[in-house]
Amino acid sequence: MRKFLQRLLSNWIIRMSNKYSSRPNRRRIHGALNKLFKTIVKTPGKRGPILDITAADRFIILSDQHKGARDFADDFTLAEENYLKALEHYAINDFHYINLGDSEELWKNLMESVIRHNKKTFEAEKIFINKGMFTKIFGNHDLYWDNDPLAGFNLNRIYGKKIPIYEGAILRMPIGAQLLDIFLTHGHQGDLQSDGNWFSKWFVSTIWAPLQAYLRINPNTPAYDNQLKTAHNIMMYSWVVSQTNKVLITGHTHQAVFASLTHLERIYLKLQQAKRDNNQEAIAALNAELVKQTRAGDKPPRFRKYKPNYFNSGCCCFNDGDITGIEIENGLIRLIKWSCHKTAHSERIVLEEMKLDLLVETDLPKR
Repeated sequence: MRKFLQRLLSNWIIRMSNKYSSRPNRRRIHGALNKLFKTIVKTPGKRGPILDITAADRFIILSDQHKGARDFADDFTLAEENYLKALEHYAINDFHYINLGDSEELWKNLMESVIRHNKKTFEAEKIFINKGMFTKIFGNHDLYWDNDPLAGFNLNRIYGKKIPIYEGAILRMPIGAQLLDIFLTHGHQGDLQSDGNWFSKWFVSTIWAPLQAYLRINPNTPAYDNQLKTAHNIMMYSWVVSQTNKVLITGHTHQAVFASLTHLERIYLKLQQAKRDNNQEAIAALNAELVKQTRAGDKPPRFRKYKPNYFNSGCCCFNDGDITGIEIENGLIRLIKWSCHKTAHSERIVLEEMKLDLLVETDLPKR
């Protein structure tokens, strides 16, 4: 019966999850981002730190693990191996780990259950804490860390110390005569389904989690998927496009975005360039990729002039076990994936890369 219902309902459930999991409101999103950024600048450490960095500093930004109870409602189960291997790599190579929220799935699970079933991952994160290279930001599914009186007690149980939990952070980096502000937050602010919505939390814990556990369905489609940007990501982009010398990095949507474009959008742009260059080999390869990524009748997106200053880390709970994240290193920003598909062990794959200095408007007066 379960397999029959899986086949019958899986595609419908995933479509409904994508359609109704968020209700972004542009005015609320812009207001929340403006308020948080100004608060961090005015009183660093209250809602988030300002970290002055250079090209020599290394950061890995991962979000949306949704660590659960290792039951069939736990979206993190298949991704745990890649996550642990990634943290091992970044700890050895002295990266500062920024956890961008929804690390713990506390809409579906009790804290006690999450602690009991995630000892290995908490120990891996603790390595960064002991090195002073860990920044933890809360999301909507682990808002507990920001507003529960027992949060400090449970942080001490998990990590051996009470660490600060923030709503955001700013990485401030000099590039030439300018300063680039890399603004990080989970991204749920202004989402009417997530930003303080008690009904959404009740529905996920009471209705969705038992259904998901029974049907064993993870709605998070494979890493670096073929979608165009979600409405929520578009609204996040609409905020940063009006800013000067700012980069915005969020999570929340579980959809990786690099320099304001998804993978599918980049394929279309590369195809346009290949046609201008009359590169027949590239045209054939890109058309073949589009056949795999799109359905018959899909139309290419309309590209207007865009600003490449919005990034989304994707998530660490895709249903194929892959995880995605954002690296900052040696003056570069990268979208990376950790996957076990091509080899018997987890490997790091660079999906996109660009220089940070391309994100700075160099003709402005020095701040």
